[in-house]
Amino acid sequence: MSKIIFDSAISLDGYFAGENRSPQNPMGGVSGKLHQWMFVQKAFWKHIKMEGGKAYGPDSKLIDDVFARTGSYIMGKRMFEEGEVAWAEDLFEADVYVLTHEKREPWVQKGSTTFYFVNDGIESALEQAKWSAKGKDIRIQGGADTIQQYLRAGLIDEFFIHIAPVFLGSGIRLFEGIDKNLYNIEIMEVIPSALTTHVRYGLTKK
Repeated sequence: MSKIIFDSAISLDGYFAGENRSPQNPMGGVSGKLHQWMFVQKAFWKHIKMEGGKAYGPDSKLIDDVFARTGSYIMGKRMFEEGEVAWAEDLFEADVYVLTHEKREPWVQKGSTTFYFVNDGIESALEQAKWSAKGKDIRIQGGADTIQQYLRAGLIDEFFIHIAPVFLGSGIRLFEGIDKNLYNIEIMEVIPSALTTHVRYGLTKK
């Protein structure tokens, strides 16, 4: 049965991205600080269809695993606009549903990636993503506002957080405004690593 998940990096003080995000400044310029653990892994570069990385170890396996379990993706318009200019063709190798007010025909890429532009809310995007996932998981890709919408709606089953050993001091917090009484939260797994700490949580709505 499909789960609705997200898999994101945050700083020690809870920030998912920096300020002044744009296609010219994706993630507000903090990706190198939050995702350094990924950038040294061969699996990360393989999945973005580039050469790179120094190691293929336990962290690479975590990257492989989240791609393998995901059958479709949901993201917000801002994340899509930041990535559209840079992502490789067929990066996601699955259907991607973009939450937007813009009317736009599906963007069918070479391979198995098609971007669909959803104008009627998060529940509609989720129903379509479930159909595309064919029993695999639906990953809420980001950004923070999109993840928060699904959290607030009580729709997230599981998430994996990678806590970077850095303070950002400002930016966009991942868990801003979440109702503390909405979920029962279970720590499912804690995995230490040289450049981050991986923590997997399971959620059940109260």
